[in-house]
Amino acid sequence: MNHRRLLAAAVAGATLLLAGLAPAQAQDAKRARLGHSFTDSHPRAVAMKQFAADVAQATGGKVAIDVYGSATLGSEDKMLIAVQSGTQDLYMGALSPIAARRKELQIFDFPFLFASDAEAAHVLDGPVGRRMLDGLADMKMQGLVWAGGAFRNMSNSKRPLASMADMKGLKVRVMQSPMALASFNAMGMNAVPMAFSEVYPALEIKALDGYEHPVVDMYANKMYEVQKYLTITNHVYTPVALVASQKWWASLTPAQQQAVQKAAEQARGLQRREELRQAGEVVAQLKSHGMVVGEMPPAELEKIRAAVQPVVDKNQATVGPDFAKAFYGELASYRAAKR
Repeated sequence: MNHRRLLAAAVAGATLLLAGLAPAQAQDAKRARLGHSFTDSHPRAVAMKQFAADVAQATGGKVAIDVYGSATLGSEDKMLIAVQSGTQDLYMGALSPIAARRKELQIFDFPFLFASDAEAAHVLDGPVGRRMLDGLADMKMQGLVWAGGAFRNMSNSKRPLASMADMKGLKVRVMQSPMALASFNAMGMNAVPMAFSEVYPALEIKALDGYEHPVVDMYANKMYEVQKYLTITNHVYTPVALVASQKWWASLTPAQQQAVQKAAEQARGLQRREELRQAGEVVAQLKSHGMVVGEMPPAELEKIRAAVQPVVDKNQATVGPDFAKAFYGELASYRAAKR
């Protein structure tokens, strides 16, 4: 065995010891690749590492998940395609790249759908959210959990946004969703659908004026380097999901499937807690890096709501009247219980 092979064997052995697995266990393990687009410090990346560790522990090392972050395995749309084809085993991220084919998912692009994180969690973890995950089966994916989510806000390099009129003409990136595209155009902006991996360079060369994203993601991706103004709007809540390829899922025993599902639910709780904690801290960090932070006045938010309402009304038919009724029914029951 040459030096390189010896070194590789030593690294592999050390990795196994750190993971707490015996070499025999590791040799028998069903290995899986999990991809996401978030940086290592992001709460979602932290949660996925914990998920992998919990799966290994719960299965006695029989299922080993290797986590690849920062879009190492490709953009979100490419990773979703890979999961459907079975060439990637797990994916955690937004499902907006497949919303054109799975119309129900477009409801998450409805502006001002949720008023709080708690409302979103109630619906996502309830029967309507489960129905949406189960509906991925005909796309050859196993929906595990809605793993977390966050409210989106506006940033740009041109000017502060203190009114709807200030938004007019800004060239902004939106998610690759027909509803998102229509909504931002209705606000008077020039909406450009684009894979997230392409956004930073586009902002850097001024091909885009701005984009909209949760503040934690803005900080994690160092958007303060290419964006000057942040406006708190909380206009859309975007959930992320943890999904598996049916091919990989079917390779697991029922006990292993149960362990993976339980670990996914545990990771969901960690992810949400960390997202909320970091969201409370990063606005100050963005300010310290030179971003000018403001809030859209309530009266202007009402104007924005009015501008996008025709788009919402039209797309309720797109997502399905019965589905929209069930979704809004879950929201109404939660709000009634909290009164």
